[in-house]
Amino acid sequence: MVTVYPSDRATAGLILAHGAGGGQTSSFVVRAGQELAARGIVVATFDFPYITAGRSGPDKPAVLEAHWRTIVDEVRGRREFQRRPLFIGGKSMGGRIASQVAAAGLDGIAGLVYFGYPLHPPGRPQQRRDAHLPDIHVPMLFIQGTRDEFGTSAEIRALLPRLDAKTELVEIADGDHSFKTRAKITGRKPDAALVDVFDAAAAFMTRLAASPSGAPDA
Repeated sequence: MVTVYPSDRATAGLILAHGAGGGQTSSFVVRAGQELAARGIVVATFDFPYITAGRSGPDKPAVLEAHWRTIVDEVRGRREFQRRPLFIGGKSMGGRIASQVAAAGLDGIAGLVYFGYPLHPPGRPQQRRDAHLPDIHVPMLFIQGTRDEFGTSAEIRALLPRLDAKTELVEIADGDHSFKTRAKITGRKPDAALVDVFDAAAAFMTRLAASPSGAPDA
């Protein structure tokens, strides 16, 4: 089931996939939908099949990718998303699978937004998940914490020369994989950086939606 977070002033649409550990009702996904809708982005969320089936382990990549494509087709037909630039992305695994779908070929998307891209498993930096990223030729935004155990913002920054020239990185100072920060370091509440995360994502999509290349087909 697709859940839509409507916006009465939407300039763009985002299909947002959840991470491996929780479905579309996870606190991050729900808050992202609400916060981005308040910033002029209409958001669609969904569950991968393993969540719907009540399993804890993610499906095989081919299943996840096929489901992503099914969701894109469904969302494109919804009134809220018509005649608006469409972005795809997600939290952690959800963003990675979106990138794999885009790299394999997906027409008509304006860009991708990654909320904590899982560049490698924690403690195993040699197991990279970036070989396909140079095959994506639309704008991308990585929002990454400087302490992300799945890949720091510094590691993402090192990738940028290999990626599309329109790729951007927003670094969340002291942020971990959930963008939580330490009060003793930042002087802020642990989840205060989420405002920065959603501001950056909305600004990226709004800016691209306003550009000629971001305009939807008639």
